[in-house]
Amino acid sequence: MDKRTVFEASVAGRQAIMPPPLDVPLAEMPEELKRSTPLALPELSELDVVRHFTRLSRKNFGVDSHFYPLGSCTMKYNPKIAEVAASHPGFTDLHPQLISCESYLKSCQGALRLIYEMEELLAEIGGLDAGCTQPMAGAHGELTGVLLIAAYHRDHGNKGRDTILVPDSAHGTNPASAAIAGFKVREVASTSCGIVDFEDFKKCLADDVAGVMLTCPNTHGLFEPHVAEMSALAHEAGALMYYDGANLNAIVGRARPGELGFDVMHYNLHKSFGTPHGMGGPGSGAIAVNALLAPYLPGPRVVKSGNNFVLEEPEKTIGPMTPFFGNFLVVVRAFAYLRALGGEGLKEVSKLAALNANYLLHRLKEEFPAAYEGLCMHECLLTAEKMEKESGISALDIAKALLDRGFHAPTVYFPLTVKEGLMIEPTETESRETLDAFCDAMMDIARLAKEDPDALHRAPETLPVGRLDEVKAARMLDCADLPESD
Repeated sequence: MDKRTVFEASVAGRQAIMPPPLDVPLAEMPEELKRSTPLALPELSELDVVRHFTRLSRKNFGVDSHFYPLGSCTMKYNPKIAEVAASHPGFTDLHPQLISCESYLKSCQGALRLIYEMEELLAEIGGLDAGCTQPMAGAHGELTGVLLIAAYHRDHGNKGRDTILVPDSAHGTNPASAAIAGFKVREVASTSCGIVDFEDFKKCLADDVAGVMLTCPNTHGLFEPHVAEMSALAHEAGALMYYDGANLNAIVGRARPGELGFDVMHYNLHKSFGTPHGMGGPGSGAIAVNALLAPYLPGPRVVKSGNNFVLEEPEKTIGPMTPFFGNFLVVVRAFAYLRALGGEGLKEVSKLAALNANYLLHRLKEEFPAAYEGLCMHECLLTAEKMEKESGISALDIAKALLDRGFHAPTVYFPLTVKEGLMIEPTETESRETLDAFCDAMMDIARLAKEDPDALHRAPETLPVGRLDEVKAARMLDCADLPESD
């Protein structure tokens, strides 16, 4: 069944289960509801089905099976103790509508307490005053934060502030979130060193600016040295500061965005705090804000009343961003992760994340030059521009060749400010042995680029599907047309 579909493996009369005898009278289906042809379903045993899908699962790349160095995504290992916590019947058996009536709140006090304490932890980690778990993804957290900025300016009669500043190296969701919230977007340039151009920032900071969205460290993997000065200038000009928490893994436990001058931030719980990441979810873009923006937070909020937890609407709330409290079981996983690590553990996370990234940078920079000079933070940004010019081997060729060697590819062609970019983020959870094996694979690819570049153009050759015509694959989704590897 390796190469046969479940339909091709079907055998007439074979079945997986034996239904029990009817314990109710047999009812005849009305003729008008009956099918004219039998339902086209495969006929297989349970063992056939289990083996088929188990084999398929082994063809996947995943964090539990492969090194997954997707830069900017922070694909770290997800501790199984967090899965145990999130599987507790006291959490999984709760009906969301229990919060719809005050008398039912007694049935979910444990869950409400967890949300309350998690929001306190988020605020403490961010150096801010209040948290909110409602946003269901990083971009959703961005949108929530920008809507809070809009509500603040609207409440203060700042009608002319209709623009958000966004660096040219930012994640694409930044300008998208600002635009969805009704703002214009003004781009701030980067310097040749890969950081925000401070002089250009000052030029862009006009009376129409409502806020600044900043990622720190930025998507070049570099800490912004002028971040505190930019915050001070923005506040002096009447604008608010938004912290994109996508790269928080680099500084968590060591620097707090609120102390750097940020008014609102989002966390990617599926990046920074060890919850599952990928395939469209489950994500969580929880946010934290300072006292200035707390009155506008989405409601309802969990507050403590004596020994109980109740729901309360913030004074000037922007309203709910999602039903109930977002992806609750993701929040449970992140809560377990944070409580297990504690403050000292979070410091180790950022230390090892930066150490691992700089180790890769040091080992690879001769064959894959760094896009920018100096030490990096949690991810190293390399470039294959020279290799592409000399041997025709692109970042995409390198990515495909890594798949043949048992490694998921790093992020390529992002950020758009770097030609033939390779953004590699090892996270703190990978061992030196794994990093060395990855570096050996990269150096072998560099050797082939000089000796046999055609071999890299053919990659991958060991996977179930070979090199795709990516334009054709996007337009023709019939997998029968995909090339098989030998």
